[in-house]
Amino acid sequence: MANLVAVLARSVREHGARPLFGTRSQSGWSWLSYDEFARRVDALRGGLASLGVSRGDRVAVISRNRIEWAVGCYASTGLGATYVPMYEEQSEREWRHILADSGAKVCLLSGSVRERVAAAAAEVPSIHHLVDFDAVADAPTGYAALLEKGGRSPVTAISPEESDVAEIVYTSGTTGTPKGVLLTHGNIVANISAVISLLPVSAADRTLSFLPWAHVFGGDELHGLISLGASMGICSSVDRLASELGEVQPTLLFAVPRVWNRVYQAAQHALHDKPRILQRMVTRATAAMHQQRLGEPVAPIDRVALATTKALVFGKIRERFGGRLRFAVSAAAALAPEVAEFIDDLGVVVLEAYGLTETSACATINRPDERRIGTVGKPIPGVRIVLDHTVAGAEDDSGEIVVYGHCVMAGYHNLPEETARALTSDGGLRTGDLGRFDAEGFLHITGRLKELYKLENGKYVAPAVLEEQLTLSSFIEQAFVHGADRPFNVALIVPSRAALEEWARAHELGALAYDELLREPGVRALIEGEIAAASAQFKGFERIADFALVTEPFSVESGTLTPTLKIKRRRVLDRHRDRLEALYRERTAAAAPASPHVPGARL
Repeated sequence: MANLVAVLARSVREHGARPLFGTRSQSGWSWLSYDEFARRVDALRGGLASLGVSRGDRVAVISRNRIEWAVGCYASTGLGATYVPMYEEQSEREWRHILADSGAKVCLLSGSVRERVAAAAAEVPSIHHLVDFDAVADAPTGYAALLEKGGRSPVTAISPEESDVAEIVYTSGTTGTPKGVLLTHGNIVANISAVISLLPVSAADRTLSFLPWAHVFGGDELHGLISLGASMGICSSVDRLASELGEVQPTLLFAVPRVWNRVYQAAQHALHDKPRILQRMVTRATAAMHQQRLGEPVAPIDRVALATTKALVFGKIRERFGGRLRFAVSAAAALAPEVAEFIDDLGVVVLEAYGLTETSACATINRPDERRIGTVGKPIPGVRIVLDHTVAGAEDDSGEIVVYGHCVMAGYHNLPEETARALTSDGGLRTGDLGRFDAEGFLHITGRLKELYKLENGKYVAPAVLEEQLTLSSFIEQAFVHGADRPFNVALIVPSRAALEEWARAHELGALAYDELLREPGVRALIEGEIAAASAQFKGFERIADFALVTEPFSVESGTLTPTLKIKRRRVLDRHRDRLEALYRERTAAAAPASPHVPGARL
């Protein structure tokens, strides 16, 4: 198959009566078949054509995951147009930039953001039409009216070339203005075909889709499931993820490490309050499973602990995923090995993958029959990876990851100089990530060049790796590590409020207001201990020398997180610069010893 139009056509032909999308209402879940989805795509294709959309045009969309989002994507590509997805959570400034930079002619949108989008689009000359998914049926600029109009004037789908741009996916912009990544039909189709060839999946599979399709990883899930003829429930809200997993009962799941970390944290927190005999049994069981992974023999008493734990503890946790989950794909950030092993212990095979927007999502992945926890697997078919050991920050056997193959983007939209910097003369993509291969060819991610900084002593620090480890604590929701050109690292810690308040009630501090609670010596000691435990595997120069507790979480709304929940480091620095500087001043004034330790926290 050469394009997304052919992908959908084949699935409709082979799986027309099967369910594709599930949506939840007060009366329960209802499912839309492939046949009905295709009819809506046909109708909207005619509707968009009536608005003047044709080959080479750009159709933007600003919405959360919903059936209309997917209809818009396949209707646009069927006209030879390019789809430009954005997030509802983005600022009007970012929308305005993307609409203008892409030259979008039409913008599809969710009714909840109509007024804000209209304000942004008013300053973009290329925008001719706004189409509201939620407009009343007879509204002339509404989605329903456009479907009806297109149904009366059908337009046959074209067959785009592999080199035609299917989507312009704008990067999240953790370090600056979002860049438009040009992904061709060939990029996307070859990528999903390569990944699916490695996984035991079929039309019988089902997922609960909650990763935004505007993100390349979520888009891979959407197009990949459609190519299989499989089905996906559309999560109505991330807040309802836990309950809807039980309702949809997925067999596979695509998620980012943040989701798995929360499962791990919740389980560890719950286990902390259980009888010691149960805690010891779980400890023996997890140790036994680790031995099994290494191919080592397990003592009879440990086999008993393992069987009992699977029945009494792990089985109940797995039921929260719906009871049918076989495996999950994790990407977009590093997954801590202890978290991966824990999910694996539950009986859910976690396949960690690696890729960027610029690699059409996936460049490497662990296979069910060939995987190693703590790595991102091996290159997918048709992809080759080379390490550039000459870049600054590369130590030992690490180097910058350079990706070759069908997944590499066509370039950045309207940014020839950026494209030239990113692509090597022989077609490789400089990812900006550091990695190393082990003896068996599995890729380990060791840091990101743009985030990498150097301490005064010349040692390089990869903060995201440290932050991920710190947030494994059930008492730490978010962490930000800083130390560029400084003698040591400091951190901003956002505590897990629910866990901390539960701890406070157990220690007769429940009557305190939250900001008062964070000033309590006992709380400072608690977080200090959690940081020390999480830092045990850090190198000496990576240790956190001091930290401050932050009451306000990093968020998309405050501009400190991207829509895909990555930390915007510049924004956090700007917002908390005074607090970070105070940590260094106080340490210097206290004439701290040369070897950093972890003192009490400060607000």
